[in-house]
Formats: sequence, C-alpha cells, structure tokens
Amino acid sequence: MSIMTPWRRTLLAALGLSALAASAFAAPAPYLQRKPQDEVIYFLLPDRFENGDPTNDHGGPDRGALVDGFDPTRAGFYHGGDLKGAARRLDYIQGLGATAIWLAPIFTNKAVQGAPGQESAAHHGYWITDFTDVDPHFGTKADFKALVDAAHARGLKVYMDIVVNHTADVIQYRERPDGRCPYRSIADYPYTRKGGAAGSAINAGFEGKDFSKLTRPDWAYAPFVPPGQEHAKAPDWLNDPIYYHNRGESTFAGESSLLGDFATLDDVFTENPRVVQGFIEVYGQWIDDFGIDGFRIDTARHVDPKFWQAFVPAMLARAKAKGIPNFHIFGEVFDADAAILASHTRVDKLPAVLDFAFQAAVTDVVTGKAGPERLARVFAADSVYEGGEATARQLPTFLGNHDMGRIGWFLQKARPGIGDEELLARASLGNAILLTARGVPTIYYGDEQGFTGDGDYADSREDMFESRVASYNDNRLIGVSAKGPRSAFDSNSVLYRRIAELARLRATTPALREGRQVTRVADPQPGLFAFSRLLAGTEVLAVFNTGDKPIRANVPVEAGSASWRSLHGACSPRANAPGSYSIELAPLDYMLCVSEGRP
Repeated sequence: MSIMTPWRRTLLAALGLSALAASAFAAPAPYLQRKPQDEVIYFLLPDRFENGDPTNDHGGPDRGALVDGFDPTRAGFYHGGDLKGAARRLDYIQGLGATAIWLAPIFTNKAVQGAPGQESAAHHGYWITDFTDVDPHFGTKADFKALVDAAHARGLKVYMDIVVNHTADVIQYRERPDGRCPYRSIADYPYTRKGGAAGSAINAGFEGKDFSKLTRPDWAYAPFVPPGQEHAKAPDWLNDPIYYHNRGESTFAGESSLLGDFATLDDVFTENPRVVQGFIEVYGQWIDDFGIDGFRIDTARHVDPKFWQAFVPAMLARAKAKGIPNFHIFGEVFDADAAILASHTRVDKLPAVLDFAFQAAVTDVVTGKAGPERLARVFAADSVYEGGEATARQLPTFLGNHDMGRIGWFLQKARPGIGDEELLARASLGNAILLTARGVPTIYYGDEQGFTGDGDYADSREDMFESRVASYNDNRLIGVSAKGPRSAFDSNSVLYRRIAELARLRATTPALREGRQVTRVADPQPGLFAFSRLLAGTEVLAVFNTGDKPIRANVPVEAGSASWRSLHGACSPRANAPGSYSIELAPLDYMLCVSEGRP
C-alpha cells in the first residue's frame, strides 16, 4: 500500500472521497457522482506505458515480428507494455493529479498489416478483429478487470477507447486484392446495381431506406474474405461482407468520408440496423462486465449520424442501470473548426467531442505564432455546441496526442533553436492554460516527463519503460537532461511537479472545474491573456503572459471582487478599484488569483 501524502488527501477530499476511504483504496458513492468536468484525464497507450508481464510480449508464441508484431527496436511495432503494467503504475498516475485514465483500444487486433516492406503492428489498438476480448499482447479480461477494480478502489475512473467505423483489413476486393481501390460513389454505383448505374439489377426489394433488405454486397466492388479468415472477427456477424460499405478507399472528403475505407481498413455499414444493434450489444457488455466510466469514440465523424443517435442513449442507459450516472462519452472529430466540432454534438447528438479547436489555438498561442485573441475566439464559440457552455465544459482539451504529436515537438518545430529554459517555460504555460481553462484537461502520457517526440503517429509514442528504439532514446526532453534508455516514471521531474500542482489547484478550487468562463483580455499579438472562472460568488482570475516582455496592466474583474489571495504567483491582496485589478507578469509566466465571498 502506498503512502497517502497530504496533498493527495486534499485532492481526494475535494473530489468527494474521504481520506479514510481513500487510504483503504475504497471507492465510495461520491466517486461515481463526479461530473465529467471534475476529471483530469491521463491518456496512455498500454503498449508504451509499462511492461508488467514479459510473457505476453508476443501475444502468444514467438512467431516473428512480421507475424506477431513484437519488435521493441522499431517504432511501429509492439514493445511489450500491457494492462498489468498500467495497474502497477496507478500511484504514479494518481500522484500527477489525474482522476481518470483513458486507455487506447485494448481489443484483439490483427497484429500486423501493410504491404511487403511497409508492415507495421497494431500496437495502437485500432485494427480490431475481436471486439469482445482483450488483445493477448496486453493481457486478459482478468487483467483488465484487475486494473479497473484497482483504479476504482482509488477513486480513479477508467475510459475505454472504442471503434465502430472500421475493423482490421480482412475483406479484399477481387478487382484489386491489395485493397487500394479508388472510391466508387452511390450515384455511380448504387446499391441496386452491380457494375455501375447501368449494370445488372441486384438487391431486389431495396428502396434506399431499409438497409436490412440488402442481400448482396457487390454494388461497387466484389468483396471476398480470404480463405482461412472466414471467422477472423468477433462477433461472428462481422465476418459477412454485407455489413461493410465495400466502396474502396476514402478520400476523406464528401460522401467518401462516411462510406470509404479508412486506409484499407474495412469500413462498417453503420446504417444497417443489425450493425447498430450489434455494437450496442458489444459495448454494452463491456459496461456490464467491468463498470467502466466512459468511452472515447475513435473516428466518430466518419460514422453515420443516425448510428450515434441510437448508440449514445443506449450506452448512457446501460451505464445508468449499472449505477454510473455520469458516464462520459466523447468523440474524435479531427478538425480545428469549432463549428464543425459543434455540429457533431447537434446532429450526431454526441455528448462531447475532443476539443481540437482548443488544441490548435493553444499551440499557436504558446509557440508565439498567434496572440491569445486566437484562443479567445475558440472560447467565444462555446455557445454553438448543443447545450452551449455547459457542454463546452465537458469537452476534453489537450496539447497533443498519439496521432498529431506532442506539444514539445510543436514548440521545437515552430521555434528552431529554442533554448532549454524557454522550451520549459512555453510547455509550462501551455499546461497552465490547459488545467485552468474550461474543458476537461487531458494529459498525453509522457508529456509530464518532458517527452517531445520526432513527429506524429509512431514518432510520438515513446516508451515510458527502458526503450530499445534508437530514435526515441536520442530525443530532446523538456526539463530533463537525461538521454538514452531509462524508466521515465520520475515524480520529481519538473513538468510532473508543475502539472501535479496545477491539478491540485483545480481539484481544490471548484470554480476551475465548473465555473463560467469570461475572457477579460486577449491581445491580438503575443502578450496578455486573462480570463475569469465564476462560480457561486467566487472569481478565479487566470492571467498569462504569452509574450517575451514583462507586462503591467489593469484587468477587468467583477465589481464585487475586492479582496484577493494567490493560488499561484504574486497576486495583489486588493483590487485597485471596483472592477479593476492590477497585475504584473514576467515573460512566459502566469498567475492565478481568487476572490471569494461576492454576493
């Protein structure tokens, strides 16, 4: 049993957990009552986090890297991390101040895909064959249950990353077995004709509405399942090509964005009622069996909106029946336009989406590419989400991820030759905005250890345990001088400590989690950014200097906010006049001040 530090007792108490219950790692009812915006999410890829059981590194017998996918020297292959490893490091995650763990998909995957000479492995978890079981590289269902139970005992929530848009690449097209077929549209290749609009009639009785009446899948191409793979997927209904669009490669534009194959992956026919019910059964069972606390939905924008309109209420009802009233569902809509993001809450009825608009804007601001007005415009659009500002407070915000890369890489790319001190200051500033602004702060694993990566995708998925990937071991780190293979679970590293302190302030200051956000100052060029979080008579003023010169200024505040105290930085104890507060900030610094007791 780990030592219960004083700040952890404060954190748990603030989140509705008694110190006594927390010390016994019990999970009382208040843990389940926390709203999504009360969380700090820690996102990790099990394969890259910690190796708790080397016997499962190959996912079974050692069959060679091109079969079982295990090669710890190559960035795109399995490295050995697993669910037991994640369970081993719960102290580390909780010490950072995280209250929810988002795991990249843990389902059974097709281990290796790609043309000869271009193979890579499913270390990321998005090439699913069996939606009902845990990938053997990561462990077993028993290991997953042990992880969830241990997390819950500490008051940590667990979110699963789920996929419905596609499965692994199993189905092939007779026209071109390598799968790289150009997209064929509905207008040119309707569901009722084989070989094009003037081709022979098929699917008698189908009138364009009831997709359950489709009987043949060869409207655009002639799909087939290769011999020996007839039952490669589970549930078994997923092995029938009738449940896939079979129209060739997506161009990620127009109709093909919904109906095309995502980089050869088999695109599921989510308009079919059997598919809708099938995935409700699959993912509802994971809620029933493990009591998980939320879903992150991969590639949500590429799925028929009516699917989500049925799926989301079913999952929320399933969770509520399990005694999970605040089940958090958020979709991946990889777009920096707030209007596009909001449309998926209004049309698809997704409760929340990952806030790519915030990510793009905060990156521009902390790199100095844009002034804070860029970020203020994102917050000004909060009202366009279904539910308005209340929904915006539940959007997971982040600085980088496993697809696009890390904030440290963005900083170095935007500012070639940046010094160590400035790199640390800008990364710290980004995390300060992340953990104080509206939304649900999401920490990408390793950022707290100063990981920067070399780019996107596999280049941003470094190992937390001793790595054997040369391109990982020579990376520049933020606030850390070490290089080479090492275990990176250092709770004394500078970014870990700074993020932990910000998370503590967020946990103990309700206005930082649930308060209405009001922009006070947002300079058009790098410089002053200030906003208030307002809740029940409390005002928290967050002030940031995104420029390279000191700032002295008066910032507007609520007229009744007269007396102030500091959460971080040198806050003046009194307003200089009703509605006006004086601040001083060094370059790339921030301050958090709170005024309480307003009527």
